[in-house]
Amino acid sequence: MKAVLVHRPGGPEALQYQDVPPPQLGDSDVLIRAETFGVGQPDKLIRSGVYKWMPPLPANPGNDLAGRIEAIGSGVRDIKVGQKVLLSARDLHQRGGCYAEQVAAPADAIHLLPEQVDLEDAVCLANYQVAWALLNECGAARPPKSVLVIGAAGGVGSSLVQLAKLAGMTVIGTVSSPEKSAFAKSMGADGIIYYRDEDVVARTRELTEGRGVDLVLDHVGGPDFFRHLGVLDKWGTVVSYNAFDGLPTQNMMEEMRKHLDVCPAIRCFSFHIYDHDRDGRRNIMRRMIGHLADGTIKPAISARFRLSEVRQAHELLDSGKALGKIIMRRD
Repeated sequence: MKAVLVHRPGGPEALQYQDVPPPQLGDSDVLIRAETFGVGQPDKLIRSGVYKWMPPLPANPGNDLAGRIEAIGSGVRDIKVGQKVLLSARDLHQRGGCYAEQVAAPADAIHLLPEQVDLEDAVCLANYQVAWALLNECGAARPPKSVLVIGAAGGVGSSLVQLAKLAGMTVIGTVSSPEKSAFAKSMGADGIIYYRDEDVVARTRELTEGRGVDLVLDHVGGPDFFRHLGVLDKWGTVVSYNAFDGLPTQNMMEEMRKHLDVCPAIRCFSFHIYDHDRDGRRNIMRRMIGHLADGTIKPAISARFRLSEVRQAHELLDSGKALGKIIMRRD
């Protein structure tokens, strides 16, 4: 069968689409015939060899797949051949392993999907899993009523916009282009800020009639991170869930004390907090599957590639130009 392996970490050229032996099925395992694959930042980090939770080389960098059950182990009950399933590496003993035509996984690691759920949509749900936790677990004691989403046109960003609107929040998103603005608005954003051309603090205050927002969700970090404190309403929280532009160098307490009138909070978030909270992690995913099944969320798919085109998929991922989620299909 075909799979994607990284023998020497690097750029997209490090991704090798090659023949590998088929997986061995254990008594408590299921064999999945993969149909769709998610392409996301954890995959890139594994490909680059810099992931904190790096699997051993040669590594299969894929972290999400959806497909159908092809075979079941002798000890597996209540799962049938042909059922639609979703598998996230978050439910496996190590990250990666999902860029392959067939994958054997413990039966208790998969999520069964309703037949009406589209497999392309299902493989996007890992982003919604992160988005739900950011919106519901990271704020202050009171539920947030408004949120500023940094990078509202990305995979997680567009998921945040949809789930925030579903929860009744006012949503402001930052984008870099008119195309991304239109996309974020189509996801439900109430207000848009062009972060390259506009003052994010002043524009946020303008859009909220001076109040500010309850929650800021930032994956960029860098030298402008602490400016987000200036957009907070009373008891507001800024959440850092990545730092693609590096860490800020200012003194955090000094910056926070400039805004004592709102008693600001800063939280660092990683979904790895759920690594040892299986029930919490899986409950969020079941909630997202339910939203997908009843049509209250609709993933935005930016581009579709074949698994053999994995390098092109990662080139688009690296470019930062994707609107929504990048997916691949088996050849």
